[in-house]
Amino acid sequence: MALLTQQIDPGEAGLDVKALDRLDQHFAHRVDEGRLPGFLVSVARGGRVAHLTAYGMRDVAAGLPVEADTLWRVYSMTKPMTSVAALMLVEEGGLSLDDPVGKHIPAFAEPRVYVSGSGADMVTRPAEGPMTVRHLMTHTAGLTFAFYHQHPVDALYRDAGLHSAVLPGSDLATTVDVYAGLPLQFEPGTQWNYSVATNVLGRIIEVVSGQPLDVFLGERVFGPLGMTDTGFHVSGEQEDRLAELYGDTESGGIEPIAGLPLHGRPRFLSGSGGVVASAHDVHRFMEMLRRRGELDGTRLLKPGTVALMTSNHLPGGADLRSCGSRPAHDEPGNDGVGFGLGVSVVIDPERTRDPSVRGAFGWSGVATTTFWVDPRHDLTVQFMTQVRHGTSHTVFQDLKRFVHEALSGD
Repeated sequence: MALLTQQIDPGEAGLDVKALDRLDQHFAHRVDEGRLPGFLVSVARGGRVAHLTAYGMRDVAAGLPVEADTLWRVYSMTKPMTSVAALMLVEEGGLSLDDPVGKHIPAFAEPRVYVSGSGADMVTRPAEGPMTVRHLMTHTAGLTFAFYHQHPVDALYRDAGLHSAVLPGSDLATTVDVYAGLPLQFEPGTQWNYSVATNVLGRIIEVVSGQPLDVFLGERVFGPLGMTDTGFHVSGEQEDRLAELYGDTESGGIEPIAGLPLHGRPRFLSGSGGVVASAHDVHRFMEMLRRRGELDGTRLLKPGTVALMTSNHLPGGADLRSCGSRPAHDEPGNDGVGFGLGVSVVIDPERTRDPSVRGAFGWSGVATTTFWVDPRHDLTVQFMTQVRHGTSHTVFQDLKRFVHEALSGD
């Protein structure tokens, strides 16, 4: 176990101490009001942590505080980690971004695309071109999630038992084959729809490497980066450090809810959202990306590959709002933000709802965890808590505002 620690004073890093104090006070107030159980936030510049705060509880009922070694379900922050692993295979020649998915997973050899209707009356057609690895990494593959309730194909996912993106009791290979038997919402490469695509990518990693996804990530990504507390389950020695997961109540508070089953190796290894990690480990991962693929003498990716990963790949240079395939994508938070190979990337700061700079990239998790890397300011930021909020929460927006204020004199 390694702990994240503050290494320099904020002023030494060119950060406004008062703005960072306001950040802490703002989120501490949310904890005191009962809207968050607790949180950890870190801000690093030039690789050195200049601000680190842990406040509140990782388990409210047990009275256990958030500490530097607390473990967090990072959910969709798993996706960039899986994407880095896939890009390592691309660099090694075992995989190409333009490979048809069907080359590695035969069930995807002849995808069909939605035309009209629903249920038994749904009309589909053969896809005009193949779904590719690039489409998976950019969420332009035409796949979806069962919980959207906004398209007839979403309903087919529910009918297939994919309510939580996994066929109950099945492994990754079996579940991905079920995805392949369902129609795509749109022609691959034409629209953006956040989806189960990174699970498919995880299965491709298994096929190409000949290793289970957790083994490959552990040996090739987590181990080399010193991410000793990151994985798809917690050990007996780790379990007391795992934060409780909460959800919103109708009264505006929070209550414990079921989270990922992390005690024992899971049968389903989710490249989309199955990882638990410490703040130290997330910091290590962010720093590898900030340093363009290398950390402490260990190189996972070439600088050019990281540049490719963190560039916008949406059709025609579109942002998430204009390229989104469903009504929920048509929201101000998607203005000015594109998508790369596993991460979002700011392409037009003047159009974003939140303070940002061109080229900043990162991703978030459903339990209100987030990270981003700001290459212009040589900055990495993470925020950890464990609440599955409704869509109206402003945690991420508030966090970006306070960090931007801390940089205001830069």
